[in-house]
Amino acid sequence: MWSLRAWRRRRALARHPIDPGLWQRVRHQLAILDGISVEEDQWLQDACILFLLDKHLTSLPGVELDDCTRLLLAAQAQLPLLHLGDLNWYGNFHEIVLYPDDFLSPQRHRDPSGVEHHWDGEHSGEAWQQGPIILALPGVLASGGWEGYNLVIHELAHKLDMLNGDANGLPPLHSDMRVSDWAAAMQHAYDDMNRQLDENPDAETAIDPYAAENPAEFFAVTSEYFFSAPDLLHQAYPQVHAQLKAFYRQDPLARLQGLQASHPDYRQPHHG
Repeated sequence: MWSLRAWRRRRALARHPIDPGLWQRVRHQLAILDGISVEEDQWLQDACILFLLDKHLTSLPGVELDDCTRLLLAAQAQLPLLHLGDLNWYGNFHEIVLYPDDFLSPQRHRDPSGVEHHWDGEHSGEAWQQGPIILALPGVLASGGWEGYNLVIHELAHKLDMLNGDANGLPPLHSDMRVSDWAAAMQHAYDDMNRQLDENPDAETAIDPYAAENPAEFFAVTSEYFFSAPDLLHQAYPQVHAQLKAFYRQDPLARLQGLQASHPDYRQPHHG
């Protein structure tokens, strides 16, 4: 059956092919793509083309965006969607704003007594409920390894979370997942992190303590670890890892373990 949408997709991909040499440069800079299959690699290339055609990348003064950097950003943004089906998962935003460095962002917080506090916080990324994603370019360029850090995936996870409304750590789950299982796994780990930090604010938690800020940040940080340090996440909170594996429908831990077993460059830990 003829489909206008499918025809437009094929035409867009045919008109904007990725140079193989350029794609290899991107792959070389993104270790977290090591171990994906040939079919997954082709899907990711196509998804990058469509993503860059659909989203407007706004470069602020001091940001130079070449084709390699654009693809680097797109590949990291699309990796979480690798097996989520042909749905418009990123339909709730249309623009990515790139800063040359970390930026100040107005913050506010109402304390238990009802007093509202205002301050400027230094951020490397933000995802707005009804608006764009904001990224500091150095953070984008520093992402892509197995070091437990990925600014792009972190902020895109917030946008997945917001598909249900406000960011609260509960993205729209698949029909074969149970909200009760998700909530139990996430709450237990979140409470465990907060307990450790209440006892010792300088505690070296298994994953970034920023995850303990609120449930939305917990989902974003654990998503970040799921793709960039899955072994650490699995060791610390196996039930959280299991829920994210069910949600993202892929297994970066298996990819990493396969690489560690077969590739000499992966015989040593890759965590910074």
